[in-house]
Amino acid sequence: MPKHELILLKNMMTPGYTGSLKDYEKTGGYQALKKVVGKVQPADVTQLVMKSGLRGRGGAGFPTGVKWNFLPKDYKGPKYLCCNADESEPGTFKDRQLMERDPHQVLEGIAIAAYAIGAESSYIYIRGEFVLGAHILDKAVAEAQQAGYLGKNVLGSGANIQIYVHRGAGAYICGEETALLESLEGKRGLPRVKPPFPATSGLYGKPTVVNNVETLANLPHIVNRGPEWFAAIGSAPKSTGTRIFCVSGHVKNPGNYEVPMGITLRELIFEHAGGMRSDKKLKAIIPGGASAPFLTEQHLDVKLDFESVAQAGSMLGSGGVTVMEEGTSMVWAALRLMEFFFHESCGKCSPCREGSSWLTQTVRRILAKRGRMEDIETLKQLCQNIAGRTICAFGDAEVAPIMSTLQYWRHEYEELIREAEAHREKELPMAAARH
Repeated sequence: MPKHELILLKNMMTPGYTGSLKDYEKTGGYQALKKVVGKVQPADVTQLVMKSGLRGRGGAGFPTGVKWNFLPKDYKGPKYLCCNADESEPGTFKDRQLMERDPHQVLEGIAIAAYAIGAESSYIYIRGEFVLGAHILDKAVAEAQQAGYLGKNVLGSGANIQIYVHRGAGAYICGEETALLESLEGKRGLPRVKPPFPATSGLYGKPTVVNNVETLANLPHIVNRGPEWFAAIGSAPKSTGTRIFCVSGHVKNPGNYEVPMGITLRELIFEHAGGMRSDKKLKAIIPGGASAPFLTEQHLDVKLDFESVAQAGSMLGSGGVTVMEEGTSMVWAALRLMEFFFHESCGKCSPCREGSSWLTQTVRRILAKRGRMEDIETLKQLCQNIAGRTICAFGDAEVAPIMSTLQYWRHEYEELIREAEAHREKELPMAAARH
């Protein structure tokens, strides 16, 4: 058992807990909603969340309350809340567990957020492959409506809070908030040019907030136990609360681990995940999902908070920690990620659409021992011409595996190329003899 207190995973770790409304209410479920709806001013709920220091758990780590505060104050028309449940980042699987095992915790968080921003309609945009999760959420929404926690006149307060579950079609790009909004509107999921930002022109052109599943699931606990309690957990003042890290790869105990923000990679991998699965040394770590640059064993004492990981040259991202042991080909690892990004590029921006293909072909050629030394400079130039030159952050994400593996393991690329050159030198005399 963990030494620290579990918050988001606590209920589902209790023997016999089913995630039903009845079970959730037994744990104090929906008490937070009862505390705020019709009793606390929406603006005060926003201030409470700002005071807690809660930051987005989906990737960018933007302060949640600040995002809510961007909505226009004097706007009288409809506003929307979108729960981003399109968990499509390779190596990330926390939101799926939260939705499948404790759906009412997520729904209560959405209801609190909807009340705070004045959104009568909220949407859970769930990844299309999460069939079980979608069914569970549909059932939970029906339970909550019947109990009066959702729908019209919530808990007799006069507030209207409707939640709809919308299944996506399985596109990675729809994890980007504006592509998600396009898809939700029935269009092809392509990122929008910003500005305007969703806070002023989001779903159907109306003010909209998009928050991640884990982010919203924290809200009932912040309301019940106070912002000071939440702010005291983790690496204050900028990385507060706990974080669910999804540990996979070459570890003994892969899985989801909820830990205070600010523990080190060493603690997470060797104390919580059981260490390396074999006697081989650790070689590489992806700390925040496939779009985060690689780190090495030299970074094991980096704290898992937003600032520390950024200073180390990577990002906390979606919290997907992938561990690789000695003997893993980093060129192969980079290629596997590049093939994913090449497949998932939406094609809207030329640098990403064309560049992802060129990057993939070049790394494939090097791994097949048909590369040349100039290919390394070509890769670097391609990455420089993609990063920061696309509408959304996808371009930055797809170059991260190449740039970081070249930074730390360039010799592996060079070794494959030297083998290719040696092979070509042997082939030339043989070819001349045949002719």
